[in-house]
Amino acid sequence: MIVWVNGAFGSGKSTLVDALRARWPEALLFDPEMVGYVLREIVEVPTGDFQDLRLWRRQVADLAVGLVEEYGRPVLTPMTVINPHYAGEVFGTLRDAGIEVHHYFLRVSREVLEKRIDGRSFTPDDPGLDERVRRWCKDRIEPCLTAVDTLPSDTVILDGELTPQALADAVLTRVGAAAGR
Repeated sequence: MIVWVNGAFGSGKSTLVDALRARWPEALLFDPEMVGYVLREIVEVPTGDFQDLRLWRRQVADLAVGLVEEYGRPVLTPMTVINPHYAGEVFGTLRDAGIEVHHYFLRVSREVLEKRIDGRSFTPDDPGLDERVRRWCKDRIEPCLTAVDTLPSDTVILDGELTPQALADAVLTRVGAAAGR
């Protein structure tokens, strides 16, 4: 099974996955951003967003399928994917491979997202780049907030302003019930 944690930058995806990993040690962590970073080293990304590369979506889906098939363990995936076509491609490939996908979206207010983004340092040695990354993240808040209505119908919306432990409890309860735990 795959537990995909979606949401805006600063919504707590990685924090939730860290909380899940502490309580679900057999789960693997798969961060699709790493696939994007590798592709940026190989090919140009004309739009600046590696999700726009069809190859990124194919590789993410194929690698996730491979992780589940090869290791037979649950996979935790923190990644913002709000384009409904892209989500459909990735999740469709996973489901076509017979993999159970649990998709969660962390809903967080704009104010909290901005505060969390402002509190992060992405590139501490380069303040100019750090500010550009913050601005890029903030520019994506509105599309993430409005994307909730276009997410797959089985997406579970969680209050991303809850504590990581409360969110992990909610996910593990749902996943446990689905996995027959």
